[in-house]
Amino acid sequence: MIVSPEPAASDPAVSGPISGIRFGPDGLVAAIVQEQATNQVLMLAWMDAEALRRTVESGRTWFWSRSRQEYWCKGETSGDRQWVRGVRYDCDGDALLVTVDQDGAGACHTGARSCFYRAFGEGDGDGDGDGDGGVSVAPAPG
Repeated sequence: MIVSPEPAASDPAVSGPISGIRFGPDGLVAAIVQEQATNQVLMLAWMDAEALRRTVESGRTWFWSRSRQEYWCKGETSGDRQWVRGVRYDCDGDALLVTVDQDGAGACHTGARSCFYRAFGEGDGDGDGDGDGGVSVAPAPG
């Protein structure tokens, strides 16, 4: 059970721009974390209104752990801290984009710089040199 249910718009913790966020039935919203300097997507994690508030106020990334049922500040254990440079939300208000300066080895708990280091297929797979793991992608129309 999530400790922090979906907040009501009248909740003082959800004032200002945060009131434009559409939290899911579990009270959470997806937060994509991107490195400011390279635009590399580092990770995806979950925030509720309190984690978002902590992130905006502290300048560090805070998330809600669905498995541990607790808040966590990225890097407090690993030393791989994230320094927030901006927080945006999408047109529907149901996803966040957090731009950061990433300290340490990286964002992934495996030690990788990004959690998105795997691709479908193995290596380049199809031999065309594009590194897509052999996944064929249809060209854009037009």
